[in-house]
Amino acid sequence: MSTEKDRVRHPEKANRPDNPIQRKPQWLRVPAPTSREYGETRDLMRGLKLHTVCEEAACPNIGECWKKKHATFMILGAICTRACAFCNVATGKPLALDPHEPEKVAEAVGGLNLEHVVITSVDRDDLPDGGADHFARTITAIRKTAPNTTIEILTPDFMRKPGAIEHVAKARPDVFNHNLETVPRLYPSIRPGARYFTSLQLLSRVKEVDPSIFTKSGIMVGLGETREEVGQVMDDLRSADVDFLTIGQYLAPTPKHAPVDRFVTPEEFASYATLARGKGFLMVSSSPLTRSSYHAGSDFRKLREAREAKLAGRPLPVVEAVPAE
Repeated sequence: MSTEKDRVRHPEKANRPDNPIQRKPQWLRVPAPTSREYGETRDLMRGLKLHTVCEEAACPNIGECWKKKHATFMILGAICTRACAFCNVATGKPLALDPHEPEKVAEAVGGLNLEHVVITSVDRDDLPDGGADHFARTITAIRKTAPNTTIEILTPDFMRKPGAIEHVAKARPDVFNHNLETVPRLYPSIRPGARYFTSLQLLSRVKEVDPSIFTKSGIMVGLGETREEVGQVMDDLRSADVDFLTIGQYLAPTPKHAPVDRFVTPEEFASYATLARGKGFLMVSSSPLTRSSYHAGSDFRKLREAREAKLAGRPLPVVEAVPAE
């Protein structure tokens, strides 16, 4: 049954019928977060009044990542202007931007002593630039406070926001990530506020602005897609010169969200990884618990090694997805 908290958090989904939450297979079960480091990371975020997608999106890897003090910051507030059927982030009318948020994020990055940081955000269709300048300011603030930290951003699509992609790319993040999320056929039901080719064009445009920036994208499986459709998405991403692909299992956050069509087996994920490597991605992470920022720091180091190998004409290293602890 859905709860009153769900209805407040997702008012646009309140009148939808409940979908049964299926029992997870053994390979998707993770222990509850209880470590001291988890508590310290949570307290730091609370103290600086910062949001993380780890909490807002109910990520299953939060215990493992926060034990290592690896948090994914979510800027531009905690209320999204979109209502995607897969996402647990609250939907509604956003509050005004916190003008000091970029500096607060930089302070937290320094406090956690991060080698690599991931910055994402809600969609802000209400802002003239979609939040692009806020992203750029956050990148600049981190460079100033923690110059040795590599920066990965996971942005919205900046649909109908001219100049936004260019503004963020010129701030020179090390990795520019934007997720396609699913196959084009499922966009009307799963990602109704977005357009598949808008997202694809964003990734292509980043490479045009600065070819040295690594680009990354991810999809969820278990929503009703076919293997042929996943293969076509891979081809489209390679046409946009995307370097890094992540593939993970969709999990329904509440009964009001899109139902899980099926649980994809670890063997199928391994097969997707083989297919993607054959299509030329520098890096592939494909496993049931893979998420955009899961093991992002170690993956970034491997991504750089893969580029160096490619430029030197050496075979690309085979990188297997790391299982949850």
